[in-house]
Amino acid sequence: MTPTETVLAALTALFVDFDPGAAGQLLKEDYIQHNPAVPTGAAPILGFLPALKESGLSTTVHRVISEGDLVVLHVTYENAQAFGAETQVAFDVFRVEDGKVAEHWDNLQAAVPADQTASGNTMTDGVTEVTDKEKTAENKALVEGFLADVLYGAAPEKITDYISTETYIQHNPMVGNGLDGLGAALQAMAESGNAMKYEETHMVVADGNFVFTASEGKLGTQDTAFFDLFRVDGGKIVEHWDTISEIPAEMAHENGKF
Repeated sequence: MTPTETVLAALTALFVDFDPGAAGQLLKEDYIQHNPAVPTGAAPILGFLPALKESGLSTTVHRVISEGDLVVLHVTYENAQAFGAETQVAFDVFRVEDGKVAEHWDNLQAAVPADQTASGNTMTDGVTEVTDKEKTAENKALVEGFLADVLYGAAPEKITDYISTETYIQHNPMVGNGLDGLGAALQAMAESGNAMKYEETHMVVADGNFVFTASEGKLGTQDTAFFDLFRVDGGKIVEHWDTISEIPAEMAHENGKF
């Protein structure tokens, strides 16, 4: 199986069928866990499956992108109180090694209904199809430039070199569509003492028109994980999804968030 096929089979075994036998065949025994609340290794997550099944957890995969041995899933979990809220939107990242899932990172955020978002968009709607495979490297470089110049502040005045001035569809529930919406949200956050600061990007995964990044930094004074997904069209970023969550000081393992 390809890494994508392996990851989707593992997700189905874990969170659709709740089948520890099938899941166990797809996870390495020394599976490295980065979810702060779950101990590392395959055994803890397999042992949790009966309770997840009893909870009525359901899973919807919206987007799948992959590069090399990394596979990124954009997911909604319903009846997900075990994960912290009734409905959670997540980015799950898996590393595949020797045909099995070897490592997992994620970032979850409570879902906000469309009628309560600044843009009127949900956190997961929008384009899903991976296209422009031949532009993967070009699009990855564009997003890396955006990170360096805009999010890290090397040259924020270059923002229109990266984000389309005509179409910028926003799925962060606090941010309106367009560059004006982004600017207004960033200003409001700064004025409220919750300025967003990116400090280190640990992962960039590109697949055609989609580029995913996993970063850490600060939201106000709180250590925070920022998982972002960008869609590129015509050489500009035209759509953005994300999940933002606090990085706790204590975790169920010693692997760290990243």
